[in-house]
Amino acid sequence: MLSSLIAAAAPVAQASTDAQHAAPGNLFTSPIILIYIVVIAAFYFLFIRPQSKRQKEQRKMIAELANGDEVVAAGILGRVEDVGEHFLTLEIADNVRIKVQKGAVATVLPKGTIKSV
Repeated sequence: MLSSLIAAAAPVAQASTDAQHAAPGNLFTSPIILIYIVVIAAFYFLFIRPQSKRQKEQRKMIAELANGDEVVAAGILGRVEDVGEHFLTLEIADNVRIKVQKGAVATVLPKGTIKSV
């Protein structure tokens, strides 16, 4: 019984593979390739592009830091006293200064924010 089922299925399987080899389609009209292209495009527009825009804005903000700017760096609110190549000095209270990496700066706040807090 099993051998008769296998024998009956063999010509059908052979016919389908022959049909695939007889008429090869264009590579870009294949539904699987199109799905891959759509998924890659979606990942680019949903994840990669917005992340690169945020990184570009962050680099620009850090490059424009100047003395007197009020910033939040690593969760600490302070006023920029000195800007070096890789580090900056923040005054977080009267005569209390700390050094932090430039990359730790999360946001630049409007002037006068420290007084209002």
